[in-house]
Amino acid sequence: MQLRAALNSAIQLLTLQNVPSPRMNAELLIMFTLDCDRAYLYAHPERELTADEISRYNDALARRITGIPAQYITGHQEFWGLDLIVSPAVLIPRPETEHVVETVLELATNNSQSTSQKSDTLLRIVDVGTGSGAIALSLANELPSAEIHATDISPEALEVAKANAARHDLSSRIHFHHGDLLAGLSDIGPAADFDFVASNPPYVGESEEDQVQLDVRKFEPRNAVFAGPTGLEVIERLIPQAEKALRPEGWLVFEISGTIADRVQQLLSTWDEVSIRKDLQGIARVAVARKREASR
Repeated sequence: MQLRAALNSAIQLLTLQNVPSPRMNAELLIMFTLDCDRAYLYAHPERELTADEISRYNDALARRITGIPAQYITGHQEFWGLDLIVSPAVLIPRPETEHVVETVLELATNNSQSTSQKSDTLLRIVDVGTGSGAIALSLANELPSAEIHATDISPEALEVAKANAARHDLSSRIHFHHGDLLAGLSDIGPAADFDFVASNPPYVGESEEDQVQLDVRKFEPRNAVFAGPTGLEVIERLIPQAEKALRPEGWLVFEISGTIADRVQQLLSTWDEVSIRKDLQGIARVAVARKREASR
């Protein structure tokens, strides 16, 4: 069977099985099977697949039809231009979370302009609930002189994050800590004085479970998606911990959803420069707040 025929057949199959984005999934899985890029698919549509390649492709398609995310089948996901290893131990990094990275970089740049210093000079940043390490690695890659820390309650997730750091030669740049939220930083002392606390915490309420995609509910780590009955349970603990960890006028930047945006603003009422930033679809996506100078 030629590559073109195999791809078209797979698109038909995934469409009939109501798999979202059938063409993207079909292409992603055949690129995984053939260990090639998308340009190769378009340049060699007449390539004959071997019996083994057809068998492996069909197996990958069958797994995708059961609901297993394509990223868990391939073991990879791109984030901020970095190819990250992913497994069922971590939440699959999504484009929406790139807004957290973007916001931290913008604030770091603005700060450097006001102080006439390089944006990454002496910056101390912690990524809380790092998962695959997406935020921490992206910031370490963009701010080569910054001191980056990353925490996670899951030892399995930390292993994935460490593997990603090693793949991108960032192991010496990121300090990983095991623990719940900022409690994982206890090994570096109580007064951390961070410039930024960044996070993509669980923020979906259990009451919203029916609105979450089935493959997310069924296959991604539940404690990385659902925070509790309201969706605010983890954020309610993160905010006071961040206030203790930040230096005066340090920034807290974390991902949210539109359903909790108003309540998050209320939780940040004692902070300065509170804002809610929207994503490209106009949905509230990132909460930003600055610690008051005299709040320590």
